Amino acid sequence: MALYVVATPIGNLEDITLRAVRVLGEVSLIAAEDTRRTKKLLTHYGIKTPQVSYHEHNERTRAPMIVERLKRGEDVALVSDAGTPGISDPGYRLVRLASEESVPVVAVPGPSAVAAAMSVAGLPTDEFTFKGFVPQSARARRKFFLALRGRARTIVMYESPKRLVATLECMLDVLGDVEVAVAREMTKVHEEVVRARVAGALERFRRTAPRGEITLVVRVPDQAPSAGDPAEEMERLLREGLSLKEVAGAVADLFGISGGDAYREAMKVKKRLRDL
Repeated sequence: MALYVVATPIGNLEDITLRAVRVLGEVSLIAAEDTRRTKKLLTHYGIKTPQVSYHEHNERTRAPMIVERLKRGEDVALVSDAGTPGISDPGYRLVRLASEESVPVVAVPGPSAVAAAMSVAGLPTDEFTFKGFVPQSARARRKFFLALRGRARTIVMYESPKRLVATLECMLDVLGDVEVAVAREMTKVHEEVVRARVAGALERFRRTAPRGEITLVVRVPDQAPSAGDPAEEMERLLREGLSLKEVAGAVADLFGISGGDAYREAMKVKKRLRDL
């Protein structure tokens, strides 16, 4: 018995490993995020393994059922709509429950939108942070980017085409005209990677509305310690809605002070604002 975490194509159906095809054909059951979408893949490769739905709305109740089948000696494959399960997709609850029940969990690696986008972005990837989906509301989006300022690193995130322009506008306002790669429809017929500064990418997608699934790769530069007042910056960030931890982290990077000192000062500023 084993739970196989199987990566499936993010676009082109040929982007699947020989091992993944074999495993999907040999297991007793496939737990799929979208059984209709996975059916197309299975049909393409002549795989007749039965499926059961496993997605964010039923994983709490479906995971125990799947684990019971695993404990009876069956092999089960877990797949998401596309790419690697568990990466901004359902999966971790099932993996955790299976491991807690001493069921072997085996990775069958393969396609990932994160890795694919980073490999063609042309930005440093010696260190990167994956942030999942950009928040949908304007307030949460601004808070999201404010928390990214400071230490140099590459950030990878997912975005919807209908919100891409608003996200690029917010990014320009908060992070400045930093380097960005907009990877659209990776491995599909209309694949496109726009490598530019944020202002250039914004001009491009204001002119031509984007379509398809989008992965953003952004290079956040180092910021030299500011000569301003840390307390004033903390007050501004707290008013923006950032948490104490987020404020302390951002200000520590901006002003070159220790995280502990920044957190203690942020607590004082928050108390002062509350007492106003």
